[in-house]
Amino acid sequence: MSVSLKPLADRVLVEPAPAEEKTIGGIIIPDTAKEKPQRGIVVAAGAGKKDEPMTVKPGDSVLYGKYAGTEVTVDGKEYLIMRESDIFAIV
Repeated sequence: MSVSLKPLADRVLVEPAPAEEKTIGGIIIPDTAKEKPQRGIVVAAGAGKKDEPMTVKPGDSVLYGKYAGTEVTVDGKEYLIMRESDIFAIV
């Protein structure tokens, strides 16, 4: 998965996981009721700050805050760009 965008410093480019289509009980969720995903795959990562090397790397599956990041479109695909500190965990 190659993208033509290179985040700077402690920024990370994340491809959000698709929103859930069904509940556990099998009820189909309409588009208007779907929640924003809070999980994704790191596509690209910056080099980190001078005293703080990056912990995440491309290919990591991560959990992040509900309102974390800024939505960007690159080559027709939707991504989120956020600071590494907005990421809660590597799954």
